[in-house]
Order: sequence, then C-alpha cells, then structure tokens
Amino acid sequence: MTNLKTIVLAAATIAATATTASAYNSFPFGETYTETDQLQLDFVQADGAGTVEIYDFSNGVRGALLGTEEIRGGVNTNVKVDLGLGANQDILAVLNVGGTEVLSKDYDVIR
Repeated sequence: MTNLKTIVLAAATIAATATTASAYNSFPFGETYTETDQLQLDFVQADGAGTVEIYDFSNGVRGALLGTEEIRGGVNTNVKVDLGLGANQDILAVLNVGGTEVLSKDYDVIR
C-alpha cells in the first residue's frame, strides 16, 4: 500500500510541476507608454502561437480594438502593434494563445 501511495504522490507532483513550468506567458515590465501610432513591446513570451491585441482602455473599461499582431510560441522580441491614428488614451494589451485569452495588462499613456 505504501508503494502505491508513493507512486500516486510522485505522479501528482510531476503533473503539477509540468503544468506550472509550461504556463509562462508575459509582457514587459512597466505600466506606461508614450503616445504614438505604434506600440512597441520589447518582448512577449507565450506558450504557443497567438496574437497580441491592443484595446482602448479609457476609464478602465475595455473598448474598441486598436490593433493586433501575430506572435509565435516562445520569446518574441520587438513586437510592434499599429494603433491607427495615435492612441491618446490608456490601453489594454491582451495575449491570446490558441484562441484563448491568457494574459492582459493595462498601460497608461504618457502625453
């Protein structure tokens, strides 16, 4: 019986560790960007291929989609998202991987 408990515990530990290690998605540190027609993220890390979507986030509410950029799995550097006619409001960056929203982060505009 002890061996069965040990095997079950070991299997559960391995499963939990594998899940934690593979679930790593991130945007750059910082919470501001300079008002511009294009947002440049120094890096985006994603578990798989997907998109970065940028939304209007005026008054803390997700609004219109301003721009989107495709990314690949792993670390993507210098990700540039065209925002149209110059986003002059706060924005929300959303990372979608495999059609699922996995991460979001709001940024404040520096005018």
